[in-house]
Amino acid sequence: MQITKLVDGAVLPAPAVKTFTDEELQNEFDFYLAEKIVKTMHEKGLISDDELHKISEKNRLIFSPYLGEIML
Repeated sequence: MQITKLVDGAVLPAPAVKTFTDEELQNEFDFYLAEKIVKTMHEKGLISDDELHKISEKNRLIFSPYLGEIML
């Protein structure tokens, strides 16, 4: 871990900004829509906890959401 001491008036560098392509944005939307449907099915008792986790994992592989790596 690195600690940086800031002095008065110091400005931190701006973090890199991720620019999404249309395809990436569509994949994000499709992923969140699919997850919403799966969670609703789980809440209604149509699928089990195990099925929920398996489907969610499959969705992350299919749609490759931007934060998918930390969702595992």
